[in-house]
Amino acid sequence: MTMRSGQLYRSLGFVGTVAMTVLTVVAGNAPWVQTRVARLLRLGDPSSASSVSALTPTLAVTTLVIAVALQPLYKPRSRRVLDTITGTLRPLAIAVLVLATLGYFGFPYRLAQPTLLFATIGLGAALPVWFLALQRRYLDGNGRALVIGHEPERIETAIQRTSESVVGYASSTHTTAANGKRVGTDGGYKAIGPDVGDYDCLGGLSRLDEILEGSNVGTVIPMLAEADRGEFFGVLAACHRHGVDVVVPDEHDESVLLSDRHAGVGTEAGLCEIDLEPWGLQQRLGKRLFDVWFAGTMLLATAPLGALIAVAIKLDSRGPVFYRQDRTAMFGDTFPVYKFRSMFPESETATPGEDERRITRVGRLLRRTHLDEIPQLWSILQGRMSVVGPRAVWTEEEELLLEESQAWQKRWFVKPGLTGLAQINDASSETPREKLQCDLQYIRRQSLRFDAKIIVRQLWQVFGDLVSLFTDRLRR
Repeated sequence: MTMRSGQLYRSLGFVGTVAMTVLTVVAGNAPWVQTRVARLLRLGDPSSASSVSALTPTLAVTTLVIAVALQPLYKPRSRRVLDTITGTLRPLAIAVLVLATLGYFGFPYRLAQPTLLFATIGLGAALPVWFLALQRRYLDGNGRALVIGHEPERIETAIQRTSESVVGYASSTHTTAANGKRVGTDGGYKAIGPDVGDYDCLGGLSRLDEILEGSNVGTVIPMLAEADRGEFFGVLAACHRHGVDVVVPDEHDESVLLSDRHAGVGTEAGLCEIDLEPWGLQQRLGKRLFDVWFAGTMLLATAPLGALIAVAIKLDSRGPVFYRQDRTAMFGDTFPVYKFRSMFPESETATPGEDERRITRVGRLLRRTHLDEIPQLWSILQGRMSVVGPRAVWTEEEELLLEESQAWQKRWFVKPGLTGLAQINDASSETPREKLQCDLQYIRRQSLRFDAKIIVRQLWQVFGDLVSLFTDRLRR
């Protein structure tokens, strides 16, 4: 598929969704349709049909909600029939739920019940057919794979192992043309990749986003020697952004989260499929809404206390109020975490458990009451962290933890959290294997109900620490 075909696929996907939404809503607004739907489903007397002027803003809101919900389907990728159907109906169901909620709370631009039901049934039948037709018309029938690698032998191994149609490979290896290497273009300069039979080098890793955008690649096979933070997890992050599947050689299975599907699509022995998105859309949406509510509420509630803490820190020891530390985010990326400073400046060490003598007097109180964590609520509000998840680890400390086990990188497939299952079970970086098991268990079991249980237990522990601190003060 060419770049132009990919752009046409996106345009038709969006335009078709909008057109079908408009048609079903307008048809559902007809008086005879409302009457029949209301009688069939026993909804009582149907609402009177809206005039064109009254229906227009409601139609705009409805179209916007549905078009945004179906946005992932506008990406030009080959999908199985069942995946296309379920991938269409799930976001449609979420959009309908949002529209029904607007109606329940009396939103001025809301659809009548018969109209909403008619539109839901119509779109549920038409949209999957539309996207299946687009795939048949503009996408190749077979899956298309892109190999990432630097060594010809490893690239050829991937080509032999996969049953998908390989479009080429990408490599950051640059040599000279005199060495007999094939020349590809990489952002305006010549990128020389290893010579691999009849397969072309489509560019360097710096062009990976562009390659995925324009080549209709459904699967990426990173044949890199190491599962490092930079290249390997950088490839995974790009594939996650573009909704592309990833299969890796089984030598890296200890460093990644594997898909529940046993062999993966279009793969043979020696390759395993990665689960780039272990949580579904509903889980991510619900979790994000809760994060925003919790972080916003707690920031407002603790603002006066935060001001008092800042004054106490400045009076207790020299140095800034806040302490900044780079920690690991999803797919090995890093982001700055801010906490109220609890140690003397320039005194931290990457070795877990070796900082007791460097903690200030105010810092001991802050750590015991967990009040030093308050500034991290801002990172949650920004979307860099979640309230519950595998706790973000300092990048330098994480290098030591990776020496214990490469499986530690499995934590990088979800957003880090302020607290988590490991924290309420007293598993810390001093016991990395126990902490890792708790984090992986959380990733498998995540739900809003499970998050709520963890938060309640964490708050109970904080309350217990406060009581213990108070009783200790009374005894002195």
